[in-house]
Amino acid sequence: MGIFFLPVFYTGKEVVFRYPIEIILFAMKKSIGIIFLFLPLLSVAQADASGVLTDSIHRLQEVEIREEVRNREIRSSAPLQVLNREKLDRLNALQLSDAVKFLSGVSVKDYGGIGGLKTVSVRSLGANHTAISYDGIRLTDNQTGQIDLGRFSLDNVNLVALSGGQSDNIFRPAQLFAAASTLDIQSKRPEFSAEKATLAKVSFKTGSFGLLNPSLYLAQRLGKSFSISLSSEYLNAHGKYPYILDYGFAGKDSSSLEMRQNTDVRNFRIESTLFGKLSETDNLEAAFYYYASERGLPGPTVFYNIDNFSSQRLWDKSIFFRGRYQKELSQRWAWQSHLKYQLSPLRYLDPSSLNEKGKEESNYLQQEYYASTVLLFRAGRGFSFAAASDLTFAKLEADSYNFVYPERLTWLAVVAAKYNSEMLLATASLLNTVVREAVQSGSAGKDYHRLSPYASLALKPFSEIELRFRAFYKQIFRMPTFNDLYYMRIGNPKLLPEQTEQFNIGLSYSLNPGGFLSSLSFTADAYHNRVHDKIVAVPRKDIFVWTMLNFGKVDVKGLDLTIETLIRPARKLKLALSYTHSYQRVLNQSNPGGLDYGHQLPYTPRVSGSGRAALKTPWVELAYTLLWSGHRYIIGQNYTLNRLEGYSDQSLSLARSFSLAGGIINLSAELLNLADENYVVVKYFPMPGRSGRLSLSYRF
Repeated sequence: MGIFFLPVFYTGKEVVFRYPIEIILFAMKKSIGIIFLFLPLLSVAQADASGVLTDSIHRLQEVEIREEVRNREIRSSAPLQVLNREKLDRLNALQLSDAVKFLSGVSVKDYGGIGGLKTVSVRSLGANHTAISYDGIRLTDNQTGQIDLGRFSLDNVNLVALSGGQSDNIFRPAQLFAAASTLDIQSKRPEFSAEKATLAKVSFKTGSFGLLNPSLYLAQRLGKSFSISLSSEYLNAHGKYPYILDYGFAGKDSSSLEMRQNTDVRNFRIESTLFGKLSETDNLEAAFYYYASERGLPGPTVFYNIDNFSSQRLWDKSIFFRGRYQKELSQRWAWQSHLKYQLSPLRYLDPSSLNEKGKEESNYLQQEYYASTVLLFRAGRGFSFAAASDLTFAKLEADSYNFVYPERLTWLAVVAAKYNSEMLLATASLLNTVVREAVQSGSAGKDYHRLSPYASLALKPFSEIELRFRAFYKQIFRMPTFNDLYYMRIGNPKLLPEQTEQFNIGLSYSLNPGGFLSSLSFTADAYHNRVHDKIVAVPRKDIFVWTMLNFGKVDVKGLDLTIETLIRPARKLKLALSYTHSYQRVLNQSNPGGLDYGHQLPYTPRVSGSGRAALKTPWVELAYTLLWSGHRYIIGQNYTLNRLEGYSDQSLSLARSFSLAGGIINLSAELLNLADENYVVVKYFPMPGRSGRLSLSYRF
């Protein structure tokens, strides 16, 4: 059984290539039409249709099976945390970045305000090691390698799941095997009733700092086989908020009350998806996504010079088309294919730059072509096998002087196996990565070829007790980004890839006694990560210009705990409680003689956690959330002068739903940062104090 890409092209003359990859690169560079025929060798599948297996095939009626989300977390062979729609509604979260802060082992770098950059790091491996998947397709930024979670609202999100190591789902593209962890985002899927062919929801949010956020969701059934959904939203805010600027140690020196400057943001998002169920065995999706944003980049709060460091502007867009086709070839064979084209223009302006032009302006354009094919074989008796092949071509253009115009061709191929029974769940995979670099001028980065293994195991030793022990091991590496290699001020084409090894052991336990204590679940995972040639990005003067630091070797040891319970104090009352706790010891071990040897990495707290409590009554829903972090250090030398104190952030919300004119109205009010704590996540980038938000939605 094999899987391959077949490129078909015509040039009008004979061309000779040494490698198949060069064919693809040549065709894309010359803008020649190229067709990817995702052709699994169907000889085996055809044998199924004409050989021994067909004697035992019977078509059964469709049966819908639903599994509680928390059961997936308990059964997983690697740490899995899931926020479904009900949990997301309790989090007092406007953006995706607000929600993921409540996941254990997650660190979100937040530069303050609605429009501030927000990136996520899992278990101190850095944002570049976290794959962001949107409806099964990995989102990419080849320029920086980091996805800004602040651009994703939760209005069209149905579920968020964080997989540490790797998901137990092996029937997925190879890109989703090629990361240390994966954050899966699932958008809303229309669910029509027999008598209702149209679904709609209109929402409006407003609040402090000039927030205006209307949104619309529509879904329409188109006959028996097709349906379409449309989601759009607009967000506008001036973003200005007061903060206390301390001129020494807080509470021991002078301070002043200042107003955060250049914090305005305007963005617009629209996405539409066509769903097709062509037959009982054929499913099709085609989607379009458009996002445009203009925002100020608030600079650091430098003493006596706040205005001059807060004038940079950023305009960015993201446009992509994606398609997915999935077919059940037989009871044993299944196949899916993905296509994506992404276009991402970006403009940066610094009108206060001290150069001969009196400003600094840069324009960038990213393009990416992506194709994937995946084949699944269900061998029976709990065994299944999968193979996936992904091909990505990315390039970056800019109007900067002496820009090198980099191009990157990446081929990923993975084979994976899975065994699943009531007592045992085991997965294994081997990922092959081939990277080819090219530039139009200057020196290109090195080409690379790597094999990355993964294995996981979850064991349930007692049939009557929902106690499971789990472990996984994973090797993975990430290529330096285009900025790492080629950025005009800090790029280094000789930069080495960052390589990681992950070890994890843990346990999960769940109990469903019923009555007062409806359910209780608990997970604990200890992990050890080893990182070689670690690349760390920290802001140099603002959130657009970075300095790349290579710490060489980093040792990470940590512990993640989660506990979740559902209590029913009365027949119509429901109280949901949850808590997460993380301990991370992240030490620089690069240079034994260095001043920062054996010290904690910058902006990495030893301890952090979150808590949630939600009370649901027949009249109203009340939710309380808590985020807290221990102290951190702003640079690698852990001295008192470089220390950032810990903080806590508490929020409260009140919601009420009722029926009106055939639909459901939901009203909610949120009070954020109850204690009005003046804290920072990143030094000199203060977070907002106490604020409020009101929401109104009508679903019909």
